[in-house]
Amino acid sequence: MTVCLGLTTGVTAQTSVSIYRDGRAVVRQSLPQALQRGQNRVTLRIEGLDPATLFSPDTAVTVVSATLRPPSARADALARAVGQTMSFVRAKGDTVRATVLRVEPPQYRLTDGRLLLGDPGEPLFPADVVRTTPEASVVLDAARNRPRTELAFVGQGATWEAVYQVALLGRTASVTGAATVTSQELRVDTADVQLVAGSVARTRAARRYAPEAPMMEAGVVGMAARADYAAEEAVGETHVYQLPGRLSLEPGVPVTTALFPRASAPVTQELVVPGALPWRGYYGGGPTEPNQIAVQVWYTIERARGSGFGDRPLPAGTVQLYQPDSAGRPQLVGEAAIGHTAPGKDLRVQSGDAFDVTSERVQTDYRVEQLQPAQRGRPARQRVTAAFRVTVTNAKAETVTVDVRETRYGEWRIVESSAPAEKLSAFEVRFRVSVPAGGEATLTYTVQMDN
Repeated sequence: MTVCLGLTTGVTAQTSVSIYRDGRAVVRQSLPQALQRGQNRVTLRIEGLDPATLFSPDTAVTVVSATLRPPSARADALARAVGQTMSFVRAKGDTVRATVLRVEPPQYRLTDGRLLLGDPGEPLFPADVVRTTPEASVVLDAARNRPRTELAFVGQGATWEAVYQVALLGRTASVTGAATVTSQELRVDTADVQLVAGSVARTRAARRYAPEAPMMEAGVVGMAARADYAAEEAVGETHVYQLPGRLSLEPGVPVTTALFPRASAPVTQELVVPGALPWRGYYGGGPTEPNQIAVQVWYTIERARGSGFGDRPLPAGTVQLYQPDSAGRPQLVGEAAIGHTAPGKDLRVQSGDAFDVTSERVQTDYRVEQLQPAQRGRPARQRVTAAFRVTVTNAKAETVTVDVRETRYGEWRIVESSAPAEKLSAFEVRFRVSVPAGGEATLTYTVQMDN
């Protein structure tokens, strides 16, 4: 039997699409056409079909073969019209009828029986010789009678991104998040749409078997009523977000859906002066003149387990931080990228650099000592001792606390400091400096590194 399928049939086909951030899309279609036990020949008319990835989610059905033909070009349509009599336009209001004998070399028979060895004009093709969409002839082997035809393939041409809005309200933050799907080529009508977040390896390059679908101007896209937020579940090592309702996707028309209800979470701000030491390798001494260092602004949004917001996995995306001004208008005060964030893991993002809190660092001492080898036959070692002075200036009307951090791999230690050195990890230490309103504070510390 022969069944014609299409991505935009809407009434007969039930379409489900899983969209990945790298442009891939797993397209699934369930059609009411039954399959008989044994081999069934099916004709598919689907834009963007990659026959190499075509399979049936029905474990009782196997794809035996698939032959894909692209939309008809002029020569292809002429070849299909061999033996037919068609009209040809020679000039405005002037047409001639001729029978197509062959395409290459061109041979046509005019109505009076004479032969023409060249095109009689611009052909007007009958609809039955022109393929307006890619057409695949597929043979399916059904182990038993099936009530429906289930097919799936990996396509291209749609991406999505997550954007989170964080309103800073003192010690709490109001958080919303949404996913926006943008189609470059994919067209689906009233489809069930899922978004897949995670690291999914890719080894096979995208294959183009037909011209790309033309871009369309943005317009109104039909969408079923939506009364809920995206539902989430873990599948393998990914997270799948089921968008509510059924969506219609068209190229150039972004569609945005909320990922979760508005949530409230504790938030803390940190002002950080980054360190002077390289992560690894030899430290050759820094500038002996004061060097202006931007004070970084960091926010940590707590996501404790047991809270609605903390129990949600957050797909990678962009975090936008807003803070109201004196009139209550939200102002964008920072933007940062985050990776996939597991449930219970806090969000820590850098919003930018401070305006009213500034710092400068100067290296006040630098010495290199030669050390005896730890063992005979081993190379000699060096010990580098470097001293720094960091001055932090605060133009705000209130006292601020600034963290000065040093991070380095390998053997190193703080041998002296004017403020306690707090060890955050095997590789990072922190100095907490309180800076008075309209004043400044100075930190000094000495580091030793063995190379």
